[in-house]
Amino acid sequence: MTNFNYQYEHLETVTDFVRWGGTLFQKAGLAFGHGTDNAFDDARVLVFHVLRLPWEIPDNYWSARLSITEKREVTELFRQRIESRKPTPYLTGEAWFAGLKFYVSEATLVPRSPIAELIAEQYRPWVEPEAVTDILDLCTGSGCIGIASLQACPNAQVDLADISPDALAVAQRNIDRYDLKGIARAVESDLFSALEGKQYDLIVSNPPYVDAIEMSALPEEFHQEPRLGLEAGEDGLDLVRHILAEAAAHLKDDGTLIVEVGVSQYYLEQAYPEVPFYWFEFEQGGEGVFALQKSELDTFQDIFDQRKNG
Repeated sequence: MTNFNYQYEHLETVTDFVRWGGTLFQKAGLAFGHGTDNAFDDARVLVFHVLRLPWEIPDNYWSARLSITEKREVTELFRQRIESRKPTPYLTGEAWFAGLKFYVSEATLVPRSPIAELIAEQYRPWVEPEAVTDILDLCTGSGCIGIASLQACPNAQVDLADISPDALAVAQRNIDRYDLKGIARAVESDLFSALEGKQYDLIVSNPPYVDAIEMSALPEEFHQEPRLGLEAGEDGLDLVRHILAEAAAHLKDDGTLIVEVGVSQYYLEQAYPEVPFYWFEFEQGGEGVFALQKSELDTFQDIFDQRKNG
């Protein structure tokens, strides 16, 4: 058992606490992947959160000494991280995505989609960014993909759709954070069910896609996230099948569908060998994101309808 009180009383600087936290997290066998990929960056997030520091600081700040109150606050966050196994963004209440800071809670997944890289590229060449007026972020969670997409498409409005009222409350907080009333709206919807008659230039979705085998193997940190946002049946495609069958009706003539399926890419290609999915390659890591245009969805509509329910 770690004697937190004894330890922190003998540490002084920012460097001391980041180093100590990283060592504690390594010894505790924590898992990462919620905005950081290693123990020391995870500790740095918690230390900098308490000290209200930006990620990049001048070199001399690393030798700055913490006050007694700051030491206690940092130490308490370290203790919670180890004992609860909650991902760090749940402890700080915030996460970065596509260059923006979002409020997060345990009602939503922690933002980490490689779709952020597509946003940085303004979804080119799949859309003409200035011409996009309507975007749908399906299975929105915190609203991060839809809200961040407004950076890419400056003339757009976005619907943030999710089946979870608790997730939508988080999305609404992020709408309010960026003063997007009239530009972004949170919509309670089981996939497309509450969006009848609405068509979009771009539908982007990071739906639940974790298959049964992967779900059982996830580290404890990932089990702290809502199962509703992760679990998607034996092959991870329960929701994706419905999205493929229903998306064309909600796209404008030149519209594009972009969906993240992660490691379920293998199962999707097995289930729809006829379909020419375009798979993105990411420079910053990530996999399993495809694009289809409305014309392609129309071409294979009969197949999507036939296989909608597995």
